[in-house]
Amino acid sequence: MQPEIRKNNESLEFETDERCYIVETSNDSNDESVSIARARVEPGVTTAWHKLKGTDERYIIASGKGLVEIGDLEPTEVSEGDVIQIPADTPQRITNIGQIDLIFFAVCSPRFVHTCYISLE
Repeated sequence: MQPEIRKNNESLEFETDERCYIVETSNDSNDESVSIARARVEPGVTTAWHKLKGTDERYIIASGKGLVEIGDLEPTEVSEGDVIQIPADTPQRITNIGQIDLIFFAVCSPRFVHTCYISLE
């Protein structure tokens, strides 16, 4: 890894089949240990059931209100400042239960690669 400052660039946001919008804020082969993406879920939307093969994930809620479902845990309301830990290979999804966009950062280790994503729908 080299010293670097990455500026926010929302113009890079793209829609996913998972029913949310993503900006890959830091995800490249120069830092294999971690990736960071900003996710945006519109009000009333539930993301697709999925899991990440061999990749741990953390959600850091930046704004909005959600209902997160992880593995066998009871569905739990989350909001700004909450951190959700999702072990590798654990089914997950989140619903925006608020009136504004739900924004969170998804931090993956090792870094997210598309081949680790497994749809459960």
